[in-house]
Amino acid sequence: MTIMRTRITELLGIQYPIVEGGMQWVGRAQLAAAVSNAGALGMVAARTQPTPDDLRREIERTRELTSKPFGVNLTLSLTASDVNYDGWIDAIINGDIRIVETAGNNPQPVIARLKEHGIKVIHKCTSVRHALSAERYGADVISIDGFEAGGHCGEDDVPALIMIPALGKVLKIPFIASGGIANGRSMAAALILGADGVNMGTRFMLTQESAIHDDIKTALLAATERDTTLIKRTLKRTARFFTNIVSQEIVALERRPGGATYDDLQHLLSGNRGLVSLESGDVTAGLICASQVIGLVDDIPTCAELVTRMVAECREGLEQTLHRFDR
Repeated sequence: MTIMRTRITELLGIQYPIVEGGMQWVGRAQLAAAVSNAGALGMVAARTQPTPDDLRREIERTRELTSKPFGVNLTLSLTASDVNYDGWIDAIINGDIRIVETAGNNPQPVIARLKEHGIKVIHKCTSVRHALSAERYGADVISIDGFEAGGHCGEDDVPALIMIPALGKVLKIPFIASGGIANGRSMAAALILGADGVNMGTRFMLTQESAIHDDIKTALLAATERDTTLIKRTLKRTARFFTNIVSQEIVALERRPGGATYDDLQHLLSGNRGLVSLESGDVTAGLICASQVIGLVDDIPTCAELVTRMVAECREGLEQTLHRFDR
């Protein structure tokens, strides 16, 4: 059995420094447990569940499927300031969750409450400056999104090849690289650049245990790295999604004279439409989150197959790189 040792494996108690990204509508018990059983860290998406009680039940279901560590993602709204997260946090604490990934708006009060209960916090962000703020707030790990990432990828357009070493120069706590990670070679590259591990969303979405419709998996599998669209750029909430008629319509509305407001776009941005798409297989029904790694994915393995292969590819890639030097 291959074992990897980084600051991430030691801190989180996992075999490999690979984390499942917290994906709305995708991060459910079946997938999270499969990722954890493969030796990585699975992640249940809290706000995929309708209520905190539903989250509590999803945590229980995950525990029935794995005895390995897993976490819960809690995404904090970037646009709504009146959301109360207390119920979700209570469900996490009462569910004895030891690892939480936060993302989105200012995480300081949430991190403080989680840390009071000894919970390790991974904070996902899209810039070095936000990572340093989260470190000051008490985060244990940073998950840094390069511009290649699906979903919210920030406003600075900095790709992983620059972001990872830039963060490594100034951050003291461990960090994982997110965005553009699809296989063992990209994992090896992230480690060489200074990351302690990797985070993958889109790649885990395209596995056997992912509950999204097979027709959506097939569409993403056939896509190239050019088949994503950046939306909400004019609103300073840039996000990357699979290119379909919904994402294209949003861009068209943003480009019209006078631009577009959130109210103008809300009927297209609706998360429920995205859920319909993922469950029905209708690629035109709503927004489908995807990173540019869709151009690198060419199969739908089990999570165990994917993780095992990634670790082997990572080791092989690093060894081949060493062989290029005279000894």
